[in-house]
Amino acid sequence: MTSTADEGPPCLNCGTAVTGQYCGQCGQRATTRLISLWELVSDAFGDLFELDSRLWRTMIPLLIRPGLLTRDYLQGRRARYMPPFRMYLVLSLLFFVIAFFDPHDQLAIFYETPAESADVDASPDSAGRQEAREALEALVAEGVLDASVLGPDGPLADDRPTANAERPAPGVSEPPGVSIRFNDDDAECFSADGDFDAAPEWFKRRFTKARMEQVCERVKAAGAAGVGREVLDNMPIALLVLLPIMAFVLKLMYPLSRRYYVEHLLFFVHFHAFLFVLITLQILWTRLIVLIGLHDAIAVLPVVATSFYVPVYLYKSMRRVYGQGHLWTTLKFVALTATYLFMLTIMIAAALLFAVFSL
Repeated sequence: MTSTADEGPPCLNCGTAVTGQYCGQCGQRATTRLISLWELVSDAFGDLFELDSRLWRTMIPLLIRPGLLTRDYLQGRRARYMPPFRMYLVLSLLFFVIAFFDPHDQLAIFYETPAESADVDASPDSAGRQEAREALEALVAEGVLDASVLGPDGPLADDRPTANAERPAPGVSEPPGVSIRFNDDDAECFSADGDFDAAPEWFKRRFTKARMEQVCERVKAAGAAGVGREVLDNMPIALLVLLPIMAFVLKLMYPLSRRYYVEHLLFFVHFHAFLFVLITLQILWTRLIVLIGLHDAIAVLPVVATSFYVPVYLYKSMRRVYGQGHLWTTLKFVALTATYLFMLTIMIAAALLFAVFSL
């Protein structure tokens, strides 16, 4: 019979008798002393520097072995890899932090103030236009040319948008018979052409003139940069909503696979995680090229390579996970890609719409 003294002291976390360095019940270290600074750093970044850690055993096949993580997970080989949803959340967070971080904005104190841009009218193009206009005015005064050449339809008419130019409202569709525009002038920010009575009821209830005036003023105050930041803030939710939709599409494409819905969801969790890693690496590469000062064409090379690699990755993932032949996989790949791009466009439009109305 083993004595209590031989079993060792109780675990401070769960109370189970500890016989080694770690508790066999909860895994906590048996020692009661305070951990050192090195142990804190090791606990935080140990997986990053250990080549045999679950982090690297997950990232390497995620990038170069399409569909392997999904297939292994479904076959029960899971302990060697990071949990899929934890990996998705970590990689998506890392992606959006890097995508949102602009050193010139967040660390502006370390950068010199950029020189003021020269006035537009002082540009060489504006100076040339002014000289040409003066020459035409002289020919008109001598009767060589008609005065109409100096009008708005003349050869020197400015084709750039004026201050009062109208543009479609971002994120707002135009139903038949109704045209909505946001104006840049201070007199009237919002204008609408057409018959609102012919618009759908859902449109008239949500896009009233008073509400659109308020939205227009907020959009003008925020500017393009402000609207862009709001769109990026909404993109994580949009991509998260896209996951179950595309999993349902896969469920419809493989009705005889006898796979549960969550298994199709796992497929797109891994695919989106792969996209996050790939785009994050592209952003870091582009910023490195800009920092070093190399030619811009070098920064474009990974983008071109990715445009070919992503479709190949998706196709091979479908082949490895679902195991169908080339013909059926190709047909379903084309249908899945078209559906994905269509739904992604809708998600981006929805993120833009929410951004405009949440300013």
